[in-house]
Amino acid sequence: MNMAQVEKIISAVLYEGYVLYPYRPSSVKNRQRWTFGGLYPESYSAANGGFEPSLAQTECLIEGDADTTLEVKVRFLHILAREVRELTTPVSELPLDINLISSPVAALWVGDRLFQTWQEATERDAGSVELRLGDLLALPHTFTFDYPESREVELLRSDVGQMVGAVVRTQHALAGSVSVEAEAVVQGVYRVRVRITNLTPWQGTDDTGHREERDDALLSTFASTHTILSVRGGGFVSLFDPPAEYSEAVAACSNVGTWPVLVGEEGACDMILSSPIILYDYPQIAPESPGDLFDGTEIDEILTLRIMTMTDEEKREMRAVDERARALLDRTESLTSEQMMSMHGTVRSIAARRAEPDQEAHQYG
Repeated sequence: MNMAQVEKIISAVLYEGYVLYPYRPSSVKNRQRWTFGGLYPESYSAANGGFEPSLAQTECLIEGDADTTLEVKVRFLHILAREVRELTTPVSELPLDINLISSPVAALWVGDRLFQTWQEATERDAGSVELRLGDLLALPHTFTFDYPESREVELLRSDVGQMVGAVVRTQHALAGSVSVEAEAVVQGVYRVRVRITNLTPWQGTDDTGHREERDDALLSTFASTHTILSVRGGGFVSLFDPPAEYSEAVAACSNVGTWPVLVGEEGACDMILSSPIILYDYPQIAPESPGDLFDGTEIDEILTLRIMTMTDEEKREMRAVDERARALLDRTESLTSEQMMSMHGTVRSIAARRAEPDQEAHQYG
């Protein structure tokens, strides 16, 4: 398996929609975020009739035997709330609680630097487990994971050293579980089921509206949840294009909030990416793509040209979003004319497209 190729695909879908053009917090498209693969606390999900899910389930088929080894990995984004606060009362020493002497603001200029309220994310690997199918048939396996809460205060001082505000970064504690089961379908074929559940405690309040309640619950949510399955001594069956003899077994697979596809080199069957974004088997990053633009539904060339036409003020706001947006802008501004031309008018193999009409749909990025 080509892990470098697979990791690029995983990273692209994990951060899909992280920040959208025009890459500023003030834009309408960036005011409601984390719309892919969110697993909310069970109590919040139940209070909303299950409309916001707390569980994702992947089911797929493996050709193998009792000694076939299955590895399960889970990745998601842990939301970090970055709140900018402006000082309301001058102080010489920082009190125990910065909230007592400041008010939250959307943005604050300190000299020539702009600080903006925003939600960043920490990439989480919830752990991995390797299991023999024979052992799974006898006894399902469950493992749990958790991450502690955190809070960090960055003081903002003027050029003369006066404290004028602060950036407060907060992450809520998270807790979850991953369960893995297997059952025999026919001789040499097994159905594997992986369930990810958000077990984070959450207590809603009665004096907030639905939007405010959701914003609060998001901080206890697994965002952009993905499952990566790999196998040794066996192979996965494509759920998009299964052999005829397995079509009924594939149809019986129940996938909740996620779609498993084969990843890696064309024809490989040793790894599956189960993503909240619908992909085809063997998705690819377009080789001429200079880097992640966080929007696989757009065309790299168009987004790049749009970024290059932004005003200096718009670029300053984009650069202040976070490190990912800043790197995107810096990369775009440093593109050579050859790199720009490589994104224009790229033609995939016409012969291949005639043989396989969906070839273009496999390109991602």
